[in-house]
Amino acid sequence: MVKEKLLTLLEETSKPILTDGAMGTMLYGRGVPFGACFDELNLSNPALVGEIHRAYIEAGAQIILTNTFGANPYKLAGHGLEDKLVEINRAGVDLARRIVAASFKDVLVAGDIGPLGVRLAPFGWVSKEQARDAFTAQIAPLVEAGADLLVIETFSDLYEVLEALEAARALCELPVVTSMTFTRDDRTLLGDSPAKVARRLWEAGADVIGVNCSGGPAQLVRLVQQMKEAAPEGRFWVKPNAGWPEQVAGRIMYPATPEYFGEYAWAFSRAGANLIGGCCGTTPAHIAALRAALDAGSPVVVGAPLKRAATLHPLHEGVSPDRPSRLSQKLSAGEFVLAVEMDPPRGLSTHKLLAGATLLSEAGADVINVADSPMARMRMSPWAVCALVQDKVGIETTLHFPTRGRNLLRVQGDLLAAHALGVRNVFVVMGDPTSIGDYPEAMDNYDLTSTGLIKLIKEGFNVGVDHAGADIGQPTTYFVGAALNLAPTDPENEIEVLRRKLRSGADFFLTQPVYDPPAARAFLDRYAEKYGPLDKPVLVGVLPLYSVKHARFLHNEVPGITISPEFFERLEAAGSDSPHEGVRIALELIAQMRDWADGIYLMPAFSRYDLAAEIVESIHQT
Repeated sequence: MVKEKLLTLLEETSKPILTDGAMGTMLYGRGVPFGACFDELNLSNPALVGEIHRAYIEAGAQIILTNTFGANPYKLAGHGLEDKLVEINRAGVDLARRIVAASFKDVLVAGDIGPLGVRLAPFGWVSKEQARDAFTAQIAPLVEAGADLLVIETFSDLYEVLEALEAARALCELPVVTSMTFTRDDRTLLGDSPAKVARRLWEAGADVIGVNCSGGPAQLVRLVQQMKEAAPEGRFWVKPNAGWPEQVAGRIMYPATPEYFGEYAWAFSRAGANLIGGCCGTTPAHIAALRAALDAGSPVVVGAPLKRAATLHPLHEGVSPDRPSRLSQKLSAGEFVLAVEMDPPRGLSTHKLLAGATLLSEAGADVINVADSPMARMRMSPWAVCALVQDKVGIETTLHFPTRGRNLLRVQGDLLAAHALGVRNVFVVMGDPTSIGDYPEAMDNYDLTSTGLIKLIKEGFNVGVDHAGADIGQPTTYFVGAALNLAPTDPENEIEVLRRKLRSGADFFLTQPVYDPPAARAFLDRYAEKYGPLDKPVLVGVLPLYSVKHARFLHNEVPGITISPEFFERLEAAGSDSPHEGVRIALELIAQMRDWADGIYLMPAFSRYDLAAEIVESIHQT
């Protein structure tokens, strides 16, 4: 039996079985437009499809997939070809079989089945029964035409892939591969983890559990490793893209070279893969590179075993749960970090905000801090601003997260939302009282103090549970900051507050603006005498003085800020050039603090991001 043949092959070989690479990429590369029905080429241009099958067999593939990925009722209907469903699927198998016979090689033909292209209930209008009927309509001609196995691939909905598997099981006893695709966050589009997917597919009776498409080889190594851990008795199929796609001169390009691809052949095997190949962007050259690597034998691996990478937003690829962001990595590595604060806009327009963030990013800022309703003024949600800045500008953000005005339900919901948007750095503060802002009678209550919120994040969300101990699906990976005053009127009380924040789990500290570096250093020395050196990074606040009037306001109306007479004199003498004199003063202050601060938290006055960029550039030049 064919099923016994495949399973025997899996049991007898000491190396992974090699499958083919992308069909769509190859057809597109030969001039077939994306909008065309690739599956229909089985009828109108079988020679072209056959040429690609032949190239993969010659490259060393032991399994080739039929050109039927989209040959289901829903997708064919989009091209007006639903009446040719049986003919297209049968032709796909017949064509592949003829190529295999002509090659005189022992190659298996897999009937390829992709997602329906419609959403299933409860996320769409198509019922499970309708989906199963659609899969049955496609699978039946593939089986009747003589496919050796079925490959149900590139699914993002676990419900849908299970319906496809059930349809296959009801029709035949052929071996079935069920393969899912994942986002850059290592979750399906509907939020399922690799472990959950593997367990459900194994329990449902899939002969082989797969992961394909998604990202490049590096991501799929960790995905299949997690799947193997969740279903250790399973067999696994891995077909990564040739990296993440990018558009170049109007064409979709994939960066991973065949040589790079080949380097992962045995890494896939060590992670648990039994069958390997390529998906989008791969070519016969990529498969040939895998073949050469497999034939050369497994290299000797020295060092630690494969480690699971973090589940993170694209901006945070390559980081780990204990260092979940670029900010945390830079601070851990001892780099001098430059953080710049930006206020959300008061209205709908984000053009100025994004222009300012771009300027700061190009100047060399490491992270943008997004304030939440500073001075209790109504502004755009900082969650949205963080997401926009990270997506449009590509620089990491730190979300200011005040507890004031939020009950426990809202706090936790906002934490989930921020993480889903890709935010990994949060700065926990009490927040400004509403009595000073636009809506002085607005609710000003809170269920958590700043230390309580830090503890909730570090001991709750970051281990996968909410305040009540209920499972939230997966742990968050927040890097949590707290406020620190380096010029307190009551140093002993500030030290005790600092101790509470440390016990709650604070990862780093942002300070109020400092205009007297020796006094700030003296506070840290005082803490060190009592408890030892502070072992968490401190980003020291720097607020460039803009004018004499600005300096007077800070000196007289902002608690904890004292401006020296020297600075008043310099600003007075500078006259109309006082904004740039403020920049020079800021740079002098930073120079005095650079040997003991871990970074700078720059707060541009009056949204003068150009002056902040000048400071950032100057720091990089020193």
